[in-house]
Amino acid sequence: MAKVFISGIAGFLGSHLADALIKEGHQVSGCDNLIGGYEENVPKEATFYKYDCGNLKLMSKVLKDIDLVYHCAATAYEGLSVFSPVLVTQNVFENSITMITASIINKVKRFVFCSSMARYGKNEVPFLESMQCKPEDPYGISKYAVELILKNLSAVHGLEYVIVAPHNIIGTRQKYDDPYRNVAAIMINLMLQGRQPIIYGDGEQKRCFSFVNDCVSPLVKLGFRDDVAGQIFNIGPDEEFVTINELAQTIAKLINFDLKPIYQPARPQEVELATCSADKARKILGYKTTYTLEQGLKEMVDWIKQKGIKKFNYSLPLEIINEKTPKSWKEKLF
Repeated sequence: MAKVFISGIAGFLGSHLADALIKEGHQVSGCDNLIGGYEENVPKEATFYKYDCGNLKLMSKVLKDIDLVYHCAATAYEGLSVFSPVLVTQNVFENSITMITASIINKVKRFVFCSSMARYGKNEVPFLESMQCKPEDPYGISKYAVELILKNLSAVHGLEYVIVAPHNIIGTRQKYDDPYRNVAAIMINLMLQGRQPIIYGDGEQKRCFSFVNDCVSPLVKLGFRDDVAGQIFNIGPDEEFVTINELAQTIAKLINFDLKPIYQPARPQEVELATCSADKARKILGYKTTYTLEQGLKEMVDWIKQKGIKKFNYSLPLEIINEKTPKSWKEKLF
């Protein structure tokens, strides 16, 4: 049994990961500032700290005697990072360095860093772990900068690390009243309210969506396998490369909704084609997709119906408001 700490444990990915680790018999604790999560997501068996992981004094205290850290916490806002760069970079870059430092202070054996597909930027698809990173926005740049410092400090202080690049994770517990991220959840919440989804650009930008249950198993393995230390892994399916228009059509079909999307200008720095190869994870971790996109979306629709539709919460500040800021954010159109 290992003592495992998860930052962002009340969030979408962190809470599912906590469930899986507890099921395997590990002792789990974690923190969350609840910006992007809900305390109800935290498993009852886990020890929960309502702390911000940017506080070095508190993190140094709660990581005492911890064997393994999963750093899942982040304000994961690619699009918003162009207009709220201070908020996003502080919560992504500075908080990650705090977690790494606290882990070194406490002689944590391994640090699993959840990076992002945003690290790849406008590379050719599918993105491979061996590619040179070319991030396009402050969020992606921050994530990649954390990777570089993690490698640097680990080399000096002997901290084992693994870097994971999940991409476009969807599923139950995802925050669906957030107007700035989670396109599938936003569309479902809107359509269940009888409202048309807003699509940026022509909707032909393409993505692969990862159902959360398929991401958890390889994440757990990356915490414990001896042969993965110092490596990076893409996590998520690469079989269904779909446009945002096709995503909207699939959701509309599941809800039996008369789809007539509202198109708005493309967002600055948005990458047109983004999908990762999962071949390395398949070969080394035995990764496989068990959910199709439609199956994953149906589970989300059923869950949001059960939880109830929500009014969108514009809780995060727009730091830069000008002619390039999306109208849907400035005028709170969701």
